[in-house]
Amino acid sequence: MFNKLVIASGNKGKLREIQHILSPLQIEIIPQSALNVPECEEPFCTFIENALAKARHASKHTGLPALADDSGLCVDALQGGPGVLSARFAGEPKSDENNNQKLLEVMANEKNRHAHFYCVMVLVQHEHDPEPLIAEGMWVGEILTEYRGTDGFGYDPLFLDTKTGKTVAELPLEIKSRISHRGHAMTKLLQKLERLSHE
Repeated sequence: MFNKLVIASGNKGKLREIQHILSPLQIEIIPQSALNVPECEEPFCTFIENALAKARHASKHTGLPALADDSGLCVDALQGGPGVLSARFAGEPKSDENNNQKLLEVMANEKNRHAHFYCVMVLVQHEHDPEPLIAEGMWVGEILTEYRGTDGFGYDPLFLDTKTGKTVAELPLEIKSRISHRGHAMTKLLQKLERLSHE
């Protein structure tokens, strides 16, 4: 079992959530930015292919095991969009505010507000790892017509968790980590890591 893990993301919100979930493990978590890893291309149309590319890229540049997350918002009325383009929904440069405004605009007259967040986590022990650990998670909810809450990032102020009646931006990190798409994927990944450590 390794004692260092590079996180293939520059997103501070994602890093905070991942570090929080991995904190019980005796593993040093290092953001790829601390090791000057250049940003990886994400040319694929599926979350899993992009996550695998990011994990291999970070491992190649650091020589360390790497964990990548690819996640996004999938809206039923938009045929699963913005999907893998969630971070760049409103174009470049990436902007949460612009993405949320575009989502409000395209959903303005839409009655079907059903959506889900999807996350896939990929962990490789080295760049050419033939058996990457892969775990998925999903969080079902609805798209609101206006912002609620000030915490979180991305589409959090517009995504309503129907079970709690709160937007993601209104939930404390403890609860979000437990019920989110990323939380579910990380829980499954931790189970796989535990099995790996006992082999």
